[in-house]
Amino acid sequence: MKTNIFMSLMLTLIITAFMACNNSQKDLTPPLIDNASFLPANCDIYYQGDTILVHFLCTDDTELGNFNIEIHSNFDHHTHSTDAEDCEGEHQHEEGADHHHEEGAEHEHEHSSEEGAWVFNQDYPIPAGSTEYTADMEILVPEDAAEGDYHFMLRLTDQAGWQSLKAVSIHIEEKTVQ
Repeated sequence: MKTNIFMSLMLTLIITAFMACNNSQKDLTPPLIDNASFLPANCDIYYQGDTILVHFLCTDDTELGNFNIEIHSNFDHHTHSTDAEDCEGEHQHEEGADHHHEEGAEHEHEHSSEEGAWVFNQDYPIPAGSTEYTADMEILVPEDAAEGDYHFMLRLTDQAGWQSLKAVSIHIEEKTVQ
């Protein structure tokens, strides 16, 4: 009987020690997105046919996994609780056009059902073993993208499954013929 109790205690001790070692090696930290150099900037204006320059630096203490870029309409003025806020007042684009954004209430939204709304959603791998990665890429705004407010969202995931989100508001204007 004493042998069974002793063996049970030893087994419990070994399992507890093993689990403690395992927990100390788990990745418990989400990846980081450097906000200082992030592009596009909140409230940037683009025209149909323009190119959106995308730039960001990301890091993780263990290993990065992949990232997803989603662009969807914000015609209903919903939020995503990062930098994605309504852009008020006049905005200057490199080509010098002005635009005033309309105010609206937050409510449920379905991005794919809004008439003419552009939806972009693409996953991108990060090289295996990377703890730091710089993304530099271009995304073409379709010529037929509906005018209006959009959200540009970056979802960064590490190998353990932790995710960080960065969302900014952008605006698409109709391309004018000169």
